[in-house]
Amino acid sequence: MPATPSRRLPRRRPPTLGPYLMIAPAVLGMLYLLLYPFGRALLISLQDFRLRELIRGDAEFVGLRNYQTLLTDPRFWDVVRRTFLFMAVNVVAIMILSTLVALMTERLGRPARAVVLSSLVLVWAVPVVAATTVFQWLFHSEFGIVNETLTRLGFTSFEGYTWFADGSAAFTILVVLIVWQSVPFAAITLYSALTTVPEELYESARIDGAGATRIFRSVTFPLVRPIFMLVLSLEVIWTFKAFVQIWVMTRGGPGDATTILPVYAVQTALANQRYDLGAAASMVTVLLMSGVLVLYFLQLFRQEGEHR
Repeated sequence: MPATPSRRLPRRRPPTLGPYLMIAPAVLGMLYLLLYPFGRALLISLQDFRLRELIRGDAEFVGLRNYQTLLTDPRFWDVVRRTFLFMAVNVVAIMILSTLVALMTERLGRPARAVVLSSLVLVWAVPVVAATTVFQWLFHSEFGIVNETLTRLGFTSFEGYTWFADGSAAFTILVVLIVWQSVPFAAITLYSALTTVPEELYESARIDGAGATRIFRSVTFPLVRPIFMLVLSLEVIWTFKAFVQIWVMTRGGPGDATTILPVYAVQTALANQRYDLGAAASMVTVLLMSGVLVLYFLQLFRQEGEHR
């Protein structure tokens, strides 16, 4: 019998560096933009770095002294508590409203759905500074529409009322502003997740006699929970580091009523020219935010393990 020709195994091509070389500039640029500022801020937080050192550049290394000064300041802990309160109020309001908007949008007809989604995109596209300026004018003591409307409705005590001189009122206005800016992204993302839920599951649940609340709890939410938790984590990050809206509208005032950690860091660095304490406050902010996210991811992984 003729010998059967031996099959030649296909040669494995050696890995090429071409794709990696193509993305290397973007990766290196991103790492530089992320790691260099972080490393520089960390170094400054370990130095005696004030205006003199900023000009001359001969900062003295002091180790953890700035962190000790920061952590023994009662005002700092007041700011930390206010930051977590601010984050919690915003995140809860954003997630509730965005879930309701997403559920409503899913049940609308195509024309109405297009109008709602277009409106959300337009709100989302408004620049942060522009939206903050509009809110400032809305609540202006003399020319604001809010005071004018409340006065015409019979609430005469609001004539000439200075909203931004009241700490609770200023805090509430900032919450409304940030929720208004954040709901569009969260609602659109959650709506996209809702469209992936099979209609057959809804029909089966209705046949079994489940109501709207039971359907959401037992069918909808378990399927969209990964996207829901992703949006939740992003909102935690964005609200925890909110700065522009507060700085443009109140600069942390009146008093410290709207001062959260990012604002506190800038106030300490610029107003007091203590760049070392400002950098230390920034590092503590990053540490606290990372701790919140680590706890969230541990909970998420635990839930994934239970469902496997």
